[in-house]
Amino acid sequence: MPSRVGVDLVPLARVRRMLDGGGRTALERMVRPDELDECRRGGLIDVSALAGRLAAKEAVFKLFLREDTVLPWTLIRISAPQRSWPEVELEGAARDHARDAGIDGPISVSITHDGDYAIAVAAAVAAPAGEGPRRQPIA
Repeated sequence: MPSRVGVDLVPLARVRRMLDGGGRTALERMVRPDELDECRRGGLIDVSALAGRLAAKEAVFKLFLREDTVLPWTLIRISAPQRSWPEVELEGAARDHARDAGIDGPISVSITHDGDYAIAVAAAVAAPAGEGPRRQPIA
């Protein structure tokens, strides 16, 4: 079975700018309240944890090979309580995009933070061509 891998890198400075007010509305469209709560440490938002969530969402979206739609940010939920492996939950259009890409099983995510960046890798097994629903990537 073919596998898919997506990766993304998010600068912490970009997330800090969003939190400082300039992009707070955009951030609210990207992260669900429960995800934001999981990024709090001592009542404050942990910028590296939030950047990791954003990177993970983008990495998951890259598995779908979709160029014809915007990333359904809040339909990709990254659950990563402290001291736990991140888990991916897909809803609605995000779940449909995964199925269209031949992904009908679990998606694994790894998130790391180093210096000024958060990086995430997402991986999944996809059905071989001709098995299950698939759309061809846009050329």
